[in-house]
Amino acid sequence: MNALATPSARQQTKRRIWHFCGRLGSSQHWILLGCAALVGALVLLVPAYLLIRMSGAWAETWETLVKPHTLTVLGNTVGLAVAVTIAAAVIAVPIAWLTTHTDLPGRRVWAILTALPLVIPSYVFAYLFVSVHSPKGLLQQLLAPFGVERLPPIYGFPGAFLVLTLISYPYTLLTVRAAIARMDPALLEAARSLGLSPGEAFRRVTLPYLRPAILAGSLLVALYVLRDFGAVTMLQYSTFTRIIYNRYLSYQMDAAAAMAFVLVLLTAVVLLLEWRARGNSQYARVAVGAARQMRPTTLGKWKWPSLVFVASIVLWALILPVGGLLYWFWRGLNQDWAVRQAGAAVTITQYLASLLEPAWNSLSVAAMGAILAIVFALPITILAVRRPGRASSFFERLTYASFALPGIVVALAYVFFGVNYARPLYQTMPMLLAAYVVLFIPQAVGAERASLMQVPPSMEEAGRSLGKRSLTVFRRITLPLVRPGIIVGAILVFLTIMKELPATLILSPLGFNTLAVQVWSNIGEAFFARAAAPTLLLVLFSSLPLAWLTLRGKHER
Repeated sequence: MNALATPSARQQTKRRIWHFCGRLGSSQHWILLGCAALVGALVLLVPAYLLIRMSGAWAETWETLVKPHTLTVLGNTVGLAVAVTIAAAVIAVPIAWLTTHTDLPGRRVWAILTALPLVIPSYVFAYLFVSVHSPKGLLQQLLAPFGVERLPPIYGFPGAFLVLTLISYPYTLLTVRAAIARMDPALLEAARSLGLSPGEAFRRVTLPYLRPAILAGSLLVALYVLRDFGAVTMLQYSTFTRIIYNRYLSYQMDAAAAMAFVLVLLTAVVLLLEWRARGNSQYARVAVGAARQMRPTTLGKWKWPSLVFVASIVLWALILPVGGLLYWFWRGLNQDWAVRQAGAAVTITQYLASLLEPAWNSLSVAAMGAILAIVFALPITILAVRRPGRASSFFERLTYASFALPGIVVALAYVFFGVNYARPLYQTMPMLLAAYVVLFIPQAVGAERASLMQVPPSMEEAGRSLGKRSLTVFRRITLPLVRPGIIVGAILVFLTIMKELPATLILSPLGFNTLAVQVWSNIGEAFFARAAAPTLLLVLFSSLPLAWLTLRGKHER
C-alpha cells in the first residue's frame, strides 16, 4: 500500500524536470519583459518631457488646445493620414503580388524599383515635385509650345497627398511581400480545387491571409504621415508636425509641447483602431514542414495592363524625382562649379571627395541603428505574439506610439534628459542610437510580428517536447522562420535612418556629418545643384540592401 502511494524515482525525476522547465520559462518571460521595459522607458522619456513642459503653463496649454485653429489642424492631419494610408495599400498590395508570384515581365527588376522611393527624403521629393509640377515649373515650360501658360496649383492637400503616397507605399509593399513569400501554396490550391477562379482565390484566400502584413504596413504608413514634416511644409499644408516645428522656431516651447501631446493622443487612437481591426484570427500554417514553392500565376490578358500599372508607379515615384536630381546635378556640372568652404574655392571633384566621410557616417550609423532596432524589437514581438497579455500589448503599442512623434520632439526630449540627468551621454553616439531606436523600432516590430504570426506554435512545442531548451528552439526553429520579417524590418530601419534629419542634427556628436545633413544644408541655402550629389548617393547606397533582399528572395523561392 505504501509502495503504491510513494512516487517512484522516475516520477520524481520527471516532476523535478518539469518544475525546472517551468521556472526556466518563467525566467525567460521576465527577461523578455525586462528588455521590453527598457525600450518602454526610452519611449516614455518623450511624453515625460512634454508633461514637464506643459506643467509650467497649464493655462497657455489649455488655450492652445481649444483654439479653432487646433481643431482645423487636427482635421487636416487625420484626413491626410487616412487618405494616404488607403491609397498606399491600394498601390502596394497589387504590386507585392505581381512582383512575387506572377509571370509579370521583369518582375525581379520591378521588385527593386518599386521599393526604392522609400530612400528619397520627403523634403527632397516635395521640392522636386514643386519644381516640376508648380504652375510655372519645368512641366509647364515643356508644355508652353502647346499653349499651356499655367498649370493648376499643386499646393495644399492634393500635393501633400500625392507626394506622401508615393513616398510611403513601400512600407506596406515590403511587409506584404515578406508575407507572400512565406505563404503556403496549398491554400490557393485548395481554393482552386473548390472551383474558385484566380481572382476569387486572391480575394477570398490571399487577402485574408495577408491581413496582418497589410495592417502592419498600413500602420507604419499612417504613423509616417503623422510625423512627416518636410513634405507638408514644402507643399504648404498645415499639419501638427508643421505647427510644432514653427512653434519651436519661435521659441514657444509650451505651445509646441501641447501640440505634440495632442499628436501622441492621436497616435493612441490610431493604435487602438489597428488593434480592433487586427482581431484574434490565426494566420499560421496548420501543418508542419516546409512550404512548397508557389508556382507563378499566369496573368494572361492582364499581363500588359499590370505592366503599365507597375511602370507608371515607378515613373511617378522614382524615375521623375531621380531624373530631377540628375537634371540639377547636370546643371551644376555645366556651371562654374566653385563654392566657398572655409574661405577657399572648392571644385566639383573636391566637393564630391568631401562627401566620402558623410557617406561612411550615414552607412555606419544606419547599420548600427538597424541592428539595435531589430534586437530590441524581438522581445516585444515574441511577447505580443506568443505570450499575449496586458503587459505585452502595452509595450507593443507604446513602441508604435513613438513613430508618430516628430524627430525634433524626440531629439529635444533627449537633450533635456542628457543635460539634466545624463550629461556624459549628451551629444554622444549612444544617445543618438537610442533616439533612432525610439523613432524607428515600430518598423522592426511590424515586420517581425507579421512573420512570427505565420509560424505555427506547434513547431516550437514539438522542439521543446524533444527536450530542447527554449533558447535552442528559438535559435534553430523560430529564428530561421521569421528571418524574412527580421531582414525586412532591418532594411526599413536602415533606409529611414539614412534620411533622418532632425534627430541627427540635434543629437549627433560634434563634427559628425551625414548625407542627410548635407542635403538639408544645401537646400536651405538654395544650392540645389550641390544637394543633388549627396541625395543621389543616398539613393545609391540605400538601393543596395533592397537589391540584395530581392536577389536573395529569388534564390530562396
